[in-house]
Amino acid sequence: MHRKDVHEQNKVPYAIAVTAGTLLTVSFCLLSLFYGKSGDEAVWHQILCYVRIPRTAGAVLCGAALAVSGLLLQEALHNPLASPSILGINNGAGLFALLASLLFPGRVYARSVMALCGALLATGLVYLIATCAGFSKTMIILSGVAVSALMSAGINGIITFFPESVADKAAFSLGGLSGVTWPVLALAAALIMPCLLGGLFLSRGIDLFALGDETAHSLGLNVKRHRCLTILAAAVLAGAAVCVGGLISFLGLIVPNLIRRVFSQDLTTAGSLLLCVLYGSALLLAADFLGRRLLYPYELPVGLLISLLGAPFFIGMLIHRKRGI
Repeated sequence: MHRKDVHEQNKVPYAIAVTAGTLLTVSFCLLSLFYGKSGDEAVWHQILCYVRIPRTAGAVLCGAALAVSGLLLQEALHNPLASPSILGINNGAGLFALLASLLFPGRVYARSVMALCGALLATGLVYLIATCAGFSKTMIILSGVAVSALMSAGINGIITFFPESVADKAAFSLGGLSGVTWPVLALAAALIMPCLLGGLFLSRGIDLFALGDETAHSLGLNVKRHRCLTILAAAVLAGAAVCVGGLISFLGLIVPNLIRRVFSQDLTTAGSLLLCVLYGSALLLAADFLGRRLLYPYELPVGLLISLLGAPFFIGMLIHRKRGI
């Protein structure tokens, strides 16, 4: 039997994938909420309501948003290496979130709006540069690296010259969920949930992208508009995630590609989207839990753990693509 056929047969059925993802997400939610419960009941109630529940819900929302954002970008751009962090969307949202903290201190709404503007600006710059330089998979990645570096320089400049603009510089730049509050969570949910539903609504048209633009157009799809809406939804998801967890890299790259490699080969975009929600949430919950426990009482930034996993994963993908695997 052909090697590829064997690989396809070994993939996990969709029902098992959904069940496993649900169990993982629920298990890590319970660990995040109740592990280490001790002390006075009244104090524990305060910790649960104002620290652990917002933090756990933030991890679920942020993980789902970044994973689905990566999936939408990869499908819209026909490039499995695309993700919010690699294309500079996260850094764009982060730069404008810091600008909002500097210009409008203490205003959560301003921070969210500015983060979305930064995400959209970074997306537009990548698309514009790639189009002018000759639109291709490689050029998209190179444009994203350039835009990401530019936005990162802006972030470092603000942190250096205006350190008071962000209360916890390390948590923001490396990604962290320790500062999640109910107002931030409510705003993020108001942006993330409609975009997740929007991605589900767009999924049938996204499935046609794989047939090629001409074929998709002949089947009645407005390809340009559908691709723009898909990228817009991905940018909003990434921007909202930055408002919650700071600059968490690589999660949007890891989860969609693992789903393609491990689970059923006949997945539609809608099916992949559900798995991205489950496994993106589970991965970020797991990283956050480990970050809190590995060096207790010290805490490792969740983005640091994800990056330690994501950087080798990205290198491995580049090597596999070079070998034609």
